[in-house]
Amino acid sequence: MSATTLEASPYGEYVCPDTLVLQRTLPGPIERVWRYLTDSELRQQWLAAGPMSLQPGADFELVWRNDELSASASERPAGFPAESRATCQITQVDPLRELSFHWPGAGDVTFALEAQGSDVLLTVTHRLLPHRAMSVMVGAGWHMHCDILAARLAGTRPGSFWSGWARLRDEYEQRAPR
Repeated sequence: MSATTLEASPYGEYVCPDTLVLQRTLPGPIERVWRYLTDSELRQQWLAAGPMSLQPGADFELVWRNDELSASASERPAGFPAESRATCQITQVDPLRELSFHWPGAGDVTFALEAQGSDVLLTVTHRLLPHRAMSVMVGAGWHMHCDILAARLAGTRPGSFWSGWARLRDEYEQRAPR
């Protein structure tokens, strides 16, 4: 499967039952995009806070506060906390190209960057999704978080996380393997 095939759609693609691949073309340069992946203050503007030591084997904590990425906390679906945390472990680092980590209970995530002129192709690959419900949840989550990242990098106002996630959850429910 080529990058252009995936890039033609804003949706992540389940390339096998337990693996989601999602791509976004982002405004560069690649160094700036890398900082949004690795710097806690920048990463919390689109995904989750938490300092990282960019060394394989290093543990780090991701702290999600999706209410801060939303128009209002009242949009948060029932059953989701205002804050969630996960202790993850860096598995691979190739500066400006690739960052991979293990997320216990949720699988393995890789961010790959590829310069394309003044833009950067971000490929998010989430492997070893443990079950379909998780596939749907993270599919909608990665989609919305990457849309927010694209807006931040473009200097535009991002959409509200929770309202977008709720809409996308229904769409990923149809897309996820049965």
